[in-house]
Amino acid sequence: MQQTRYCAPFAGRMLAAVSIVLVSIVAAQAADKIVVSSTIPSNGDLNPYGIVFVPEGFPAGTLTPGDVLVSNFNNNKNLQGLGTTIIKLTPNGAVAQPGKAATFFTSKLPGLSTALGVLRAGFVVVGNVPTKNGKSNTVQQGALQIVDGSGNVVTTLTDRTFLDGPWDLTINDRGSRAQIFVSNVLNGTVSRLDVMIDASGIMIVQMVTVAKGYLTRTDPSALVVGPTGLAYDPATDVLYVASTGDNAIFAVAGAGNAMTPVDKGTVVFNDTRHLRGPLGLVFAPNGNLITSNGDAVNPDPNHPSEIVEFTKQGVFVREFSLDPASGSAFGLATVLTHPSQFDFAAVNDDTNAVAVYPKVSDAFTTRATATAR
Repeated sequence: MQQTRYCAPFAGRMLAAVSIVLVSIVAAQAADKIVVSSTIPSNGDLNPYGIVFVPEGFPAGTLTPGDVLVSNFNNNKNLQGLGTTIIKLTPNGAVAQPGKAATFFTSKLPGLSTALGVLRAGFVVVGNVPTKNGKSNTVQQGALQIVDGSGNVVTTLTDRTFLDGPWDLTINDRGSRAQIFVSNVLNGTVSRLDVMIDASGIMIVQMVTVAKGYLTRTDPSALVVGPTGLAYDPATDVLYVASTGDNAIFAVAGAGNAMTPVDKGTVVFNDTRHLRGPLGLVFAPNGNLITSNGDAVNPDPNHPSEIVEFTKQGVFVREFSLDPASGSAFGLATVLTHPSQFDFAAVNDDTNAVAVYPKVSDAFTTRATATAR
């Protein structure tokens, strides 16, 4: 949740043109393949949060498999919970400069969160957690919008229990059926939405709370803290939850079939040497988990904005710093289902940029940053 960044005024250096700088730490040749692009669209939205790859099988149209979508949480005045855009990047195409990122979707509901996913049948799912004026005392419930491949809203879902501040999501996509797991930052729960899908949109079959009890609070500088990143393993029916306030990753067994909630689940990873308010959470192609530190909890100025890889058994593997400024890391995305030219992407809240890597390993050997001229 980039707690050190949320309430800072829009820095003057970001009003200048941004130059993209690739700094190789280990392998210079890897940097040549990394794509770094601005996430600032023409309306000036800031603070990229959610990120996802468009999967294989997505119907031809405005979006193409391999495209990267990024949701913006802040508006052009850097007010939290008032951003309205999802931008689109084609990694093998032209990168964007500030104000030039291609807008895929402009929402009437502000505060687009990390709750961003894509259904292979042709729909984008995006959550929002809005505010009235960018302050924590005006945070509101939000909703989930189902958007078609042309950027048109086909369904808006609201529920005071199951969608109480949809902060992040992950999807178990089965084609004509899907399970959408949603973390609720305001009530500290994780919901499962079982849905049917056809050409016209989705139909809710049932909504279930599968986990509860995660620490949640509003905060004058962080805006809001609660359960965030989700990663689901359909082979084992285990849902992994990054709980920012608890500074831990939990495993919820049987999440795809549960009808009653567990209390948080089982702690998988709570290494205070490497966790500092985990936010985004994804599987790596090798089966490990990767999380991003937002530095809201247990901050360390010597280890800012780190991306951390660990095993499902809770063994630390490796880490790297996305940016020298604290609070820069948030949304993460990977490609797991097929060989891909790019298989890892991360947003940078400090520079309002996205970095897309050919391989996850490249991210851990090369830092991509954006600096002002």
